Amino acid sequence: MLQDHAKLMKVFSYAGEIVGRKKLQKMVYIAKKLQFPFHEKYNFHFFGPYSEELTLRVEELENNGFLSEQKEKKGGYVQYRYTLSEEGEQFLSHFEVDMPHLESCVKNMNEQSSRFLELVSTVLYFDDLPKDQVKEKVFTLKAKQRYTDEEVEQAYQYIDSLREQTITMARSV
Repeated sequence: MLQDHAKLMKVFSYAGEIVGRKKLQKMVYIAKKLQFPFHEKYNFHFFGPYSEELTLRVEELENNGFLSEQKEKKGGYVQYRYTLSEEGEQFLSHFEVDMPHLESCVKNMNEQSSRFLELVSTVLYFDDLPKDQVKEKVFTLKAKQRYTDEEVEQAYQYIDSLREQTITMARSV
């Protein structure tokens, strides 16, 4: 159990700061789909793949002082900023978390917008379907986001680049 907490803490350690719960959900889901050993179960939700287990794990880390959660009021909603606390870094130092290629992947994803990661994670959620059916799902389920064909193509390219990055890094070890 604690090993899964440590893996999540490693994500925060690599990212430095993650702004937004949705972004965090998408980053962990994408990493999981790239074969990193995250075990949270995901279901499709309003904003794409969502894990209640991940939400609970983040709450546990925050309640135990391992994670710092800052709330900011943004117009009509609250935005959350997450960073690993000093206690979290000390705790993490007691665990061997062997995911050497995760760091560059996390940093890359953290540079992307939540909106784009929502699209990428949605495409990955339906990756067992042909591309035209995935697009249909995106345009139907994500109609409010008004994604374009171009953005869907960018999502596929981004997924390919992340996969290539992790394969290349695995070969270099």
